[in-house]
Formats: sequence, structure tokens, C-alpha cells
Amino acid sequence: MWVFPAPKFKYVLEEVHTCEESLNNLQEELTFSSQRLPLIQDQFTNFTARLEPYNYLHSQGLYTELSLRQLGQELSQLQVDIDVVHSQLNNSETQKLSKEADRLHKHVNKMQTIDTLNMKTVKEKLRYLKNNVETCKSIPKDFRVQDKHCVRGLITNISDPITTKVSPHGKSYISGSWGKQAQNESEGQKNSYWVQPLLSSHIWGNTVRLYQTYEDFMASTNHREFTFASSYSHPSTNEGPNAVLYGEALYYHCYRSADVCRYDLETNEVKRVTLPGTGVGFNNKFPYCYYDCRLNSDIDVEADETGLWALYATIGNHGNLVISRLVWDSEVKSLNVTQTWETRLFKKAVSNAFMVCGVMYATRYVNEYREEVFYAFDTATGKEDNSLAIPLEKVAKAVASLSYNPTNKQIYMYNDGYLLAYQAYFRSEAL
Repeated sequence: MWVFPAPKFKYVLEEVHTCEESLNNLQEELTFSSQRLPLIQDQFTNFTARLEPYNYLHSQGLYTELSLRQLGQELSQLQVDIDVVHSQLNNSETQKLSKEADRLHKHVNKMQTIDTLNMKTVKEKLRYLKNNVETCKSIPKDFRVQDKHCVRGLITNISDPITTKVSPHGKSYISGSWGKQAQNESEGQKNSYWVQPLLSSHIWGNTVRLYQTYEDFMASTNHREFTFASSYSHPSTNEGPNAVLYGEALYYHCYRSADVCRYDLETNEVKRVTLPGTGVGFNNKFPYCYYDCRLNSDIDVEADETGLWALYATIGNHGNLVISRLVWDSEVKSLNVTQTWETRLFKKAVSNAFMVCGVMYATRYVNEYREEVFYAFDTATGKEDNSLAIPLEKVAKAVASLSYNPTNKQIYMYNDGYLLAYQAYFRSEAL
């Protein structure tokens, strides 16, 4: 006879009961996990948001123990400079700088332990202090009027082109620089005009053409050709459209380097100086751009009523324009950098720039036949003005070089093989 399998049935019932308990526990765990999930997501979102500034600072090289230590060392040296200036001048401005540097130094010490997210703010404050120290260090109080030729005030207007001429080397050479000799006290080259084309790949040049008069320049006659490098890859070759004739010498950016060269037209001797800054841009790292990047326009040499300048960008200043003042020491025959200012204007957002009486002006592309002066930085005050809108007419799209001449208050443009000159007009007030 068939007998009911009681033991097996009991075993199955126990297994079913166990499965039901397991299923209930699993459901409870899933319910609990579902409830926790939004909290976890919120925590993760919060963590990601908190991590983002650290990732940014790390990727930009703004937050490392080394950079913090270097910042502290840089600030210590700046404090020494401020103390020296304060001991010499002892005025309200230097007192303010001294107090601000002391406060910033204490803040950096605090950052080394707890306050890491303010590195970018401190760097910006350090840039501001540096600019103020440079302004106070060696520029006298009457800087804006120390030169009898210096125009006190900002450019208000620029004329239409008063000179228009195709480059004597031909319109196919779209990159280069040109102008009138720019030193007021120069006798030998007082009325000389010059053209410095970039004959190799629109990047490199090793000659400059000199005309003794404006008439000779316009007629392209009676010129002298000077060769300052034996080849287009020589260390003394000019790289980029950046040259200026100042007195008896041509100043320009030296081949594939962070250096400015000085070629003496009388002795054929070349001297050079390395520009200051962390990661000075050259070899097309920080060219003038805006509309279209002008190849290897990283370092720009300019002249005005106060002397010679170099305009460039550095990694340390995040690709923003840096202004350094150049001085030629005729006694020891050396080219030197005496002062440096850091701006907040990104160099690749600029089509070109020039100096007038210690004020740097920057331009941007508007259309095929117009540029616009839109920005100014005054080295005498450290102030910036980005509200300018001064039109600058042209005959071709791209601007290779732009420079101001203090002897006649004219601006010279190398405009894709066309040579243009303008008259600048001013108003009597500073930034």
C-alpha cells in the first residue's frame, strides 16, 4: 500500500519556510537600500562637487606642496623688495604695500595647514603687489611727464591710414614689421625708415632694409641692407613679426628662445637678454590670435617715449600678457630687464599690442577692414581699462605687427604685405 511520505513533506515545508524568510530578508534589504540610494547619491554628488576645485587646482598646477612653497619664497623676496622701497620712499603707498604683504604672508602660512582653496586668490593678490612694487621701485612720481616728449593721457582717436604702401619685398611676404626710427635723441638714424620682412615661412628673417629718408622709402630707392644672422636658423635670427629700430640698433625676438636680441647697425654685434617669468612663451606657444593666430608672434618688442618694452606671455601668468621694460647699458654693452608687470589679459585673445608713454594698448579683430583698440594697461598706476573702442582701419584681414613711434606720434602696421601708418590723438588724463 502507498504510504504518505511524511518525512519528505516535513523537509519540503522547512525548505519553503526558509526560502520565505530569506525572501522577506532580501525584500527588507532591497527596501533599505532603495531608501539609502538617494542619500548615497547626494553624498557622492557633494563629494564630486567638493573634489572639483581640488582637481582644477591640481590640473592647473595651482595646488601642490611645491607650488605653495615656491609661492611663499616668492612672497618673501617680494617683502624684501617692499622693505627696501619703503625705506627709500616711506610714503602712504609703500606703507600700504608693506602691510598688505605682511598680511598675505601670514595667510600663506595659514594655507600651508588648512586653507588650500584660496591659492588662486593669493596668486592674483601677489600679481597686484608685484605690479605696485615695480611701479614704485624705480619710476619717479613724475613718471608720466618725466620725458618732455611724453604725452600725458590716453589715446582717444586714430586717424585713417596716412601712408599706404606695398612692402618693397612684395605683397607675398605677409609677415614682418616696419616703421620710423623710434628714439627721439638719435642723430645718425634720426629720419630713417626701415622694413624687416620675414622671408622664411613668414616666421624667420635675418635682414633689415634701411632708408635714410621718407622719400626714399616711398620710392623704394637708396636703401641699405643689413644682415644680422648668417642663416634662418642661426641663434641671432629674428623669429616672428616683432622688431623695432631704436637709435643705432634693431631690437627683436631671438630665434627659438625666450630672449630679446639687439643688433648694432654700426658694429654688427648682437647682444641678448632672457626675459623673466616662469615658462616664457616662444615657438608659437602664446602668439597673437583673436581672428587668426599670427605664427610665432610670441614675443613683441616695442618702443615709446620712455624707452623699450617686451610684450609676451608666460605659463606662470596663465598665458596672460606680461610687460617688461628693457634698458641698454652703453657703458658695459649689455641689454637688461629692469621691471616687469603682469596683466590679466589673455594674449591669444589679442590680435596685437603696442606701447605709448608706458601704457600698453591691445587690439582685436572686428572685420576684414577694421581692428579695434579695446584694452589699456598703465604701468604707472597698475590699472587696466577694457572699455575702449577705438577703430583702426586696414586694407587686409590679418595684422602681423603694430607699433607706435614717439618721434611723430604715429602708429605703424604691417598688414599682410601692406605697410600702413596712422596718426594718434590723445586726451589729458591718466587711467
